[in-house]
Amino acid sequence: MSLHDHKTKLCFLMAVLVLAAGCGGSGSKTDQDAGEALDSLVSTEWLTEHLDDSDLVVLDCTVRILPAEGGMRSESGRADYEAGHIPTAGFADLLGGLCDTDSPLEFALPTPERFCEVMGALGVGDDSRVVLYDDFNSVWAARVWWMLRWVGFDRAAVLDGGQGAWTAEARPLSTEPADREAKRLTPAPRPELVADRDEVLAAMDDASVTLIDVMPAPHYKGQMAMYARPGHIPGAVNVPTMALFDEAGRYRSHDELDELCVGDRGARVITYCGGGIAASANAFVLVRLGFTDVAVYAASLQEWAADPELPLVVEASP
Repeated sequence: MSLHDHKTKLCFLMAVLVLAAGCGGSGSKTDQDAGEALDSLVSTEWLTEHLDDSDLVVLDCTVRILPAEGGMRSESGRADYEAGHIPTAGFADLLGGLCDTDSPLEFALPTPERFCEVMGALGVGDDSRVVLYDDFNSVWAARVWWMLRWVGFDRAAVLDGGQGAWTAEARPLSTEPADREAKRLTPAPRPELVADRDEVLAAMDDASVTLIDVMPAPHYKGQMAMYARPGHIPGAVNVPTMALFDEAGRYRSHDELDELCVGDRGARVITYCGGGIAASANAFVLVRLGFTDVAVYAASLQEWAADPELPLVVEASP
């Protein structure tokens, strides 16, 4: 693999890491409890109380980011899952069935049908509720949450603080694999939740659309390059993903996030990062704040920066 390939492999999460460096027991639930409304962000306390709900499916979405020559490489988090996970949780593999492994881009979206097939095999059905978590600031969980919305499923939540919050509170872990009956998840795609290269190109000259670059400020400004070229897409504003979280890895308060994410709640917003993972966390927050027309540029900079015909802005040094 070339040096360039190493640098482009999952560099969006390397950027997230750079910014981070700088800156009661559950009981059996009744049938009446099952099926209640689910907020899109749930606490460790809530999950502890609801682990035995018959319709609740918990999924570990962890991907490991490891150093490699010239950059970072991604690896399935399945080994970590097998070593200890939240009880009842299954494993959602973003490097396996939940991506298009034939694409040259990492984490490329599978077809909605394929995604629903894999989720169904994990026990997610049309009437399920789903809680998603990972071991890194919930960005991987947010990606699966966004994909579920993309296929028309809205009964999903992200665990605030992820596995880090769970273990910090000395809550139990299990090594038992999930034992769930396969279910039918019916795709009802919402293509407007995913932006492509052509839409982003058009958005550069459209004042009614907001582009949000979620990379760390030095990367946004072009002071560091982890892709084929440095800089940001013209017209994009910078809201780094790691600014969404507090020191414990939980999402900041609604008021803090509302102040950070300004703009017309009804306007079109497109988030991007390196490979559409961190951008999903920003999209998750925007939806919670009431933005009604949000999309993720799934291919993000791993596609954009590799094409010399597509413009990038590098800010002048002070």
